[in-house]
Amino acid sequence: MDILYLLIPMSAVLVLAILGLFSWALQRGQFDDLEQQGEQIFDGDGEAFDADQARRRPGAEKSGVVS
Repeated sequence: MDILYLLIPMSAVLVLAILGLFSWALQRGQFDDLEQQGEQIFDGDGEAFDADQARRRPGAEKSGVVS
């Protein structure tokens, strides 16, 4: 029963921390445009790769294409 004196305040602090992080994310605009990130996958432009990923692209070694 004594453990409840520790667990209840700790859970209240955890809930307040989660709510604080969620409100911070809302204020920073994390949830403003949810569709853009989903559509970015289907774009197909080569800008999604950085230099290291472009060198390690599957099939690049076979075709001799290294960018």
